[in-house]
Amino acid sequence: MSEWTVVRADAVAALRRMPTCSCHLVVTDPAYESMEKHRKGGTTNRLMKSKKSSNEWFPVFPNLRFTALMEQLYRVLKPNCHCYVFCDDETSDVLKPIARRCGFDVRKRLVWDKTYIGMGYHYRAMYEFILFMEKGKRPLASKSVGDILRAKPVRGGYPTEKPESICATLIEQSTDSGNIVLDPFCGSGTVGAAARGLGRRFLGVDIQKSAVKLARSRLSRIEG
Repeated sequence: MSEWTVVRADAVAALRRMPTCSCHLVVTDPAYESMEKHRKGGTTNRLMKSKKSSNEWFPVFPNLRFTALMEQLYRVLKPNCHCYVFCDDETSDVLKPIARRCGFDVRKRLVWDKTYIGMGYHYRAMYEFILFMEKGKRPLASKSVGDILRAKPVRGGYPTEKPESICATLIEQSTDSGNIVLDPFCGSGTVGAAARGLGRRFLGVDIQKSAVKLARSRLSRIEG
């Protein structure tokens, strides 16, 4: 593959077309089902199409499809590699047993500390989880990185866009230069930007046409 590739496709369908044991790391953020519940329930207006946002809401990835997703992620990962999935508390409880059944060793939940209060009504959220999983065994690059990663949320970007610094930490911890990083829900390409900044190759997939356009444009600018 080239230094980076972004394709428009359904995540599971794209993964099924990938060769077995073809990437070194997964870092991804599915549009999980419980987020749609928060949006419809009115506990967040940031993700809605409005005067405050130029982005349309993207299709939700239902919990019922997580088994197919995790089976394919396990298959396309090389042995002794890592997988990180951003999620909330509810989705984490759904995803952990599925990931284990598919072969992953679910090591722990990392915490993304957003540093200030976020959406909700009752004890409003200040964090998200990052589920850290292994296929086989791989040592982290540094043992000095804690399980709470702090960064402010991205404002004015693509809906639910994650901080590039958080993605860079995960990539640096779990890959070597030239390795292939996969994000099957790549959005505007944050994981790809972090990967290329660290000298890793990147494969991104997204079902949304606008996301693919944004990601390709972003990565093209990085490459000069």
